[in-house]
Amino acid sequence: MHIGLREANQQFSRLIKTVRGGSEVLLTERGRPLAVLRPIRNGNKVKAVIQRLEDAGFLHPASKRAGLPAWKPRPLRGRRLAKAIRQERDKR
Repeated sequence: MHIGLREANQQFSRLIKTVRGGSEVLLTERGRPLAVLRPIRNGNKVKAVIQRLEDAGFLHPASKRAGLPAWKPRPLRGRRLAKAIRQERDKR
């Protein structure tokens, strides 16, 4: 639904009912989009954020549903920790 600011101000209660019904309302000023009124998504906040990022094109869903591989610590074999970390980074 598109509505101008003046009309939105006069019919605010009707707009809130529309938003409660799950619809979005685009507010315009002199015919140009200005803001969007939309319901707050309930439920899991993490899932909602991920969905918004996917919708915006910042994230793409995984091609396979799988967990992360198991982490296996590598032995230092007498090396100092800082040196071992530098060597691991250099391998990448």
